[in-house]
Amino acid sequence: MAASDSARIGEYITEHLTYLTNKPQTSLINFTVINYDTVFFSVLLAVLFAGSFYWVGRRASAGAAGAPRGFQSFVELIVEWVDSQVNDIFHGSSRLIAPLALTIFCWVYLFNFMDLIPVDLLPDIAKGIGIPHLKVVPSTDLNAAFGLSLTVFILTIFYSFKMKGARGFLAELTLQPFSSKNVFLQALFVPINFLLESVTQIARPISLALRLFGNIFAGEMIFVLLALLTLVHGYAALETFSGWGLAIMQAILTFAWEVFHLLIITIQAFIFMVLTIVYLSMAHEHH
Repeated sequence: MAASDSARIGEYITEHLTYLTNKPQTSLINFTVINYDTVFFSVLLAVLFAGSFYWVGRRASAGAAGAPRGFQSFVELIVEWVDSQVNDIFHGSSRLIAPLALTIFCWVYLFNFMDLIPVDLLPDIAKGIGIPHLKVVPSTDLNAAFGLSLTVFILTIFYSFKMKGARGFLAELTLQPFSSKNVFLQALFVPINFLLESVTQIARPISLALRLFGNIFAGEMIFVLLALLTLVHGYAALETFSGWGLAIMQAILTFAWEVFHLLIITIQAFIFMVLTIVYLSMAHEHH
């Protein structure tokens, strides 16, 4: 492979990993950096989800004369399915859990679904109107993934305090997993328990975010690598038999990965929703 081809491949991959941002990310944590493309597509998908479900809710009909059909039937199916998941996992009483679970599943799914759009379609359109970089999959941005997981974490802490009080919450952090009827031994176990339970609490939002980010980012990179099969030679490759074979192989592999990735993005949205319900259910339990 020529040096120019290697440089072109490196530039192509770099472009797909670069955000449209207000300033370079010079440190791991910098709250002054804003990825405009992540914010734009996150808000756009939120409006799409909320607007479409609100539209269906306003026009919902029931009965023989107005049996649900089309998109309304699809929305009702999703709502009923999410409600059944909440009823199976969450055994408390809360008006927040079901709407939150529905929002998380649909929003994360829409985040992930953006990964199925051809990798060069929207970025090339953006370049045509003068936008140099554009990443269209919000869940491949750690900021978005951690934003969702930290929100769930804050809600978990809030409901733990609300349902158990400060004393009950601190007892969960300091009196388990090691306990003893001996007061002196129990006092020795308190810092150990606190350390172990704190690690468990902190690991939840981290694992929740990294699981979503890692799976979707890996899927996006596979699409980029598949696009590289014909990137180097471009349309000139179609002048040869081997070039046509490479293009056909690229189309077949891309289609196969899209079908498989459709399952992955659904599973990741489902896992994020279920773990959210589980964590909030644990926050409501007193034992």
